[in-house]
Amino acid sequence: MVLQAIAIENTFGFGWEISFADAAVTNLIIAVAGYDMILVMKYYQPRQVIRIAMSVGLAVLCVFAIHHLTLLWVTETEEYRMFLDRSLLIRGLYIWLMIALISALTWLWFSVREHQVTDARNMTIEKMAREAELSRLRQQLQPHFLFNSLNSISALAGSKPEEARKMIHQLSDFFRGTLKKDDQHLIPLSEELEHLTLYLEIEKVRFGHRLKTDIQCQDAALSMKLPSLLLQPVVENAIKFGLYDTLGETVISIRATTENKNLKIAVENPFDPASTPPRRGTGFGLNSIERRLYLLYARNDLLATSQNENIFSTTIKIPQNT
Repeated sequence: MVLQAIAIENTFGFGWEISFADAAVTNLIIAVAGYDMILVMKYYQPRQVIRIAMSVGLAVLCVFAIHHLTLLWVTETEEYRMFLDRSLLIRGLYIWLMIALISALTWLWFSVREHQVTDARNMTIEKMAREAELSRLRQQLQPHFLFNSLNSISALAGSKPEEARKMIHQLSDFFRGTLKKDDQHLIPLSEELEHLTLYLEIEKVRFGHRLKTDIQCQDAALSMKLPSLLLQPVVENAIKFGLYDTLGETVISIRATTENKNLKIAVENPFDPASTPPRRGTGFGLNSIERRLYLLYARNDLLATSQNENIFSTTIKIPQNT
């Protein structure tokens, strides 16, 4: 408005009163028209052709409004009236360009906001779906372990009631800790090993002296984070194939180290190559762990298995954010 008033005064010399009145009426009407366009775009997203037609219609209305309001406000002179009549076309084009610019910027603003809301909603849906799948994977693993433990308790109840009671208490403590943990909650390795030790104590009641464990961890690895309840299905898989395929004592080895500032966990169990066919897959337990790692870290290379003579190894890598 100030720049327009200065331009009119310096070019035509109508005086500051007329120049400011002309600039004030023109720019205020443009502001009202632009605000009307913003209100329309807020609740309705017309096509480009309709937006252009609306801007042209508003520009025509603004020209008529400027012509009448300016003559009511300004002390009319013949020179200014001629100037006003001759400038209506230029004013109309200028007003149309301003309204079209406001329309385009408003359309872009609300389109970006709509996309942001849609993206946020899709991210929430994907997160809920991921959490539901993680919960489903964990719930599929727990009943298998529970049924085996209940069968063992049933077998011990008659011959070794004390062992059966001990196993019931351990099983209760194990599932109490399981229910408190979230699928996406990251915990230190030391806390995960405490829970794993409770699981191993239950399994040792089932298998007696046949089950031995060798757990070795670097000090730096104990404070590293990993998803809660990640190791129990891996160790359960090792026990299943280690004890079922061999006779006598079986040692399940668990080693935790650091690699490139990330956590690396290797679980090894012996097996009899003569009596055990080659494993074409990793089994449901390891497949579920692989799927869970992918859902949490979006990577497919975090779980690997290998066979070396009579040793089956499962290796897990856990990326550290820090």
